[in-house]
Amino acid sequence: MPHFTAVRPPEAAPDWTVPQEWGQYSAQEHGVWDHLFARQSRLLPGRVAPAFLEGLDILRLSKPGIPDFAELNARLMDATGWQVVAVPGLVPDAVFFDHLANRRFVAGRFIRKPDQIDYLEEPDIFHDVFGHVPLLANPVFADYMQAYGRGGQRAGELGAIERLARLYWYTVEFGLIRGKQGLQIYGAGIVSSFSETLFALKDPSPNRLGFDLGRVMRTRYRIDDFQQTYFVIDSFEDLLRQSLETDFAPLYRALDGSSDLGVADVLDSDRVDHRGTQAYALAKAHRQGDRTP
Repeated sequence: MPHFTAVRPPEAAPDWTVPQEWGQYSAQEHGVWDHLFARQSRLLPGRVAPAFLEGLDILRLSKPGIPDFAELNARLMDATGWQVVAVPGLVPDAVFFDHLANRRFVAGRFIRKPDQIDYLEEPDIFHDVFGHVPLLANPVFADYMQAYGRGGQRAGELGAIERLARLYWYTVEFGLIRGKQGLQIYGAGIVSSFSETLFALKDPSPNRLGFDLGRVMRTRYRIDDFQQTYFVIDSFEDLLRQSLETDFAPLYRALDGSSDLGVADVLDSDRVDHRGTQAYALAKAHRQGDRTP
């Protein structure tokens, strides 16, 4: 979940938005977008939730070059009433939640360098727009994102931002869904990554567990590498239903009495699609001299 605590840059409006300045992108920058788009477009069919591919078509994101937010927003507003707003980087939690609650998705306007094709620490416009925005053309997922924003505003008052951040991480960023042909991806962190698309679905290393709201909120996550556990939802409708029907205040209170779970833990009560070997994480930890990933 994007968050930041620094002082608002002088060029940003009070809500932290800035002009996209689409005309300032170089040919090389448009080329990086086109390369990433082509690579993921070849990889995703059959692996990604159909709603994602439908969103690509609705929003015409296959048009060459970095999308112009003005054009993109005209189509997105028609579809679900959402819009994309440019920001200078990561934004404070309160700003992030306010934008989501009002059906605005914040996106960085910079794009990675050619030597950062496969990994970038801070989310760029390809991650934010290609990864996130197609599902905002889906009415059910669009409503879930707005519900999440409103929930975030309440979580701040209840001191539960970290709990809710885990929900965002394991759904919006790194979520899996049960499709007619088996497990599929929908989280933006996976969808926008060539290597994690393959890892999340087929590698024997990570756990793939059935989604449970309280379980997810207890579970720590990796911010520096592939996930060691992915949670699988049954449908976007069920995800939205749980977010709207759950009274989060008593859930947060109940979780305060529970210990956090590790990134690779599997409980007897979990619905297990696949119990991971954790071979990837263990091998990496061994190379780095730490045997406890």
